[in-house]
Amino acid sequence: MKPISRRRCLFKTSQLAGAALLAATAQPQSPLQTTQGSASRGIQAQPRPKPTGIPFLAEFTDVAASAGLTHPVIYGPTDHADYILEATGCGVAFIDYDNDGWLDILVLNGSRLDTASIPPDTTNRLYRNNRNGTFTDVTEKAGLVRSGWSVGVTIGDYNNDGFEDIFITCYGQNVLYRNNGDGTFTDVTKAAGLLHEGTRWGAGCTFIDYDRDGHLDLFVGNYVDFDVDKVPRPGAHRGCTYKTHPVFCGPRGLTPPRQYMYKNNGDGTFRDSTGDAFGPLDGMNSFAMTAVAADFDNDGWPDIFVACDSTPSFFFHNRHDGTFHDDALERGIALSENGQVQAGMGVAVGDFNLDGNLDLFKTHFAEDTSELYRNDGAGSFETATLRAGLGVETKYVGWGAGIVDLDNNGWPDIFLVTGSPYPGLGKHLPAMPDRTPRVIFRNLGNGKFEELPGEAGSGVSALHSSRGCAFGDFDNDGDMDILIMNMNEPPSLLRNDLKSGPNPRHWLKVKLIGTKANRSAIGSRVTVSYGGKKQAQEVSAQSSYFSVNDPRLHFGLGEFTAVDIKVQWIGGGAEEFLKVKADRLIVVREGEGIVDSQTF
Repeated sequence: MKPISRRRCLFKTSQLAGAALLAATAQPQSPLQTTQGSASRGIQAQPRPKPTGIPFLAEFTDVAASAGLTHPVIYGPTDHADYILEATGCGVAFIDYDNDGWLDILVLNGSRLDTASIPPDTTNRLYRNNRNGTFTDVTEKAGLVRSGWSVGVTIGDYNNDGFEDIFITCYGQNVLYRNNGDGTFTDVTKAAGLLHEGTRWGAGCTFIDYDRDGHLDLFVGNYVDFDVDKVPRPGAHRGCTYKTHPVFCGPRGLTPPRQYMYKNNGDGTFRDSTGDAFGPLDGMNSFAMTAVAADFDNDGWPDIFVACDSTPSFFFHNRHDGTFHDDALERGIALSENGQVQAGMGVAVGDFNLDGNLDLFKTHFAEDTSELYRNDGAGSFETATLRAGLGVETKYVGWGAGIVDLDNNGWPDIFLVTGSPYPGLGKHLPAMPDRTPRVIFRNLGNGKFEELPGEAGSGVSALHSSRGCAFGDFDNDGDMDILIMNMNEPPSLLRNDLKSGPNPRHWLKVKLIGTKANRSAIGSRVTVSYGGKKQAQEVSAQSSYFSVNDPRLHFGLGEFTAVDIKVQWIGGGAEEFLKVKADRLIVVREGEGIVDSQTF
């Protein structure tokens, strides 16, 4: 880590002071204690600067209905939520499960405590891409029919057979599906050693090769120790309110659970390595939500960042010996800049300022800012939220998010979905409507962003209560589309219809195939250099909010028609490719170079 400046030292001192105030929240508590709800700092939005007037060429249209994504995602009642379980929602994923080069779609689903009101066909759903803008529901054929409370998903080839497998966290029992390579999946949870005793609320999860042995290990976060028979209903306890209105209890006041690490044995099975990886820490002091794994300090080893709700977030630093240490406080990402907890939900990873380092964006509750963290390259972070102009938006509860170049101009933008966790509250409190729009912050290329309310198409301005979202090019046309989970509605599929402008907008996609590294190349990094700038991205297995993006890394390039590429494979090897032509997908196999190049 780099030497700490006096300013940085003062900043960390304020964080430590804030952490001391969290002691009561961070310890297991009775659900009848008065500290309840999600944290919010009560921040009002900054004044909006005058619009730049720069045209934004990306336009999003929700094509889910015409594409065949018509089944609703059931998650709790439609008009109220008696318990926190009914409000948190679930993730979605882009996955090419049949290796045909076209992204298929996985949409998780939930349940209701009133079982009589659950539609009979409620299940997680797999949709196969028909390559013509439509999808076919292949859930039953694929063997993925499953009811219950699904939460998060991570995707990766855990057995290195060339086909992507699926792990899903649940309230109840998590599940691992092995891809059989013939369009079907098999539930191998028990055979793989991933059954657990009792009821857990699985949340953020991610495949990660933390010891770089070429086999994907598995991190599983948990949100809350929750028992519906022990948690009061809204109105039954005076501490469970939002602005004096009764709401469900939690997460604060409930008990934080532990987090788990599972070591891949290399034979299709896993073993619980939590004690070895985390020691006495065991992640017992926070409510874990989205988990992302990446090499944030550029030492060649993947770390884990976990957004935590109303408690300090985790940064599990990889110490190269099979162990981790939670360095989040020292690195500036456990708390807000003034040392307060925030309601961390979603996480985006990307290089927003094009310095070759992976930055973070984390979403929070209403009356608070989502936070943008700039990485100094050594894994220490400075809050860039206000300087970047993101403080203009504090009205909404934020969930899934991405740092992704939506208009292919070479500068990654920020996208997030929003929605109230308290359905029905808007009738009494207009400031907390059930459904709210999506949000785009356009990257201006000078360290600042501009919010674009109503300027990116009907798919962005539409009102929904959304949770997970994933980013990928489902129609293979060279721009990034967006898949969104909506509470008790069908999902949204936002097709990006990139408009032509005065200058061409070029792009490049890179798909990595590991040989010595894990087959999915999770944890491997691609750095693309163009016009004196360089942008880094890593292949990841979860981000946004409990969701999974297109594994093909997408780089908008603006006016540049050729780029230099460096691939840093997890495990140590590196390859470089000069003057690679734009507007195509290239496939790089470890040790063999570019083995395929496709124009769309």
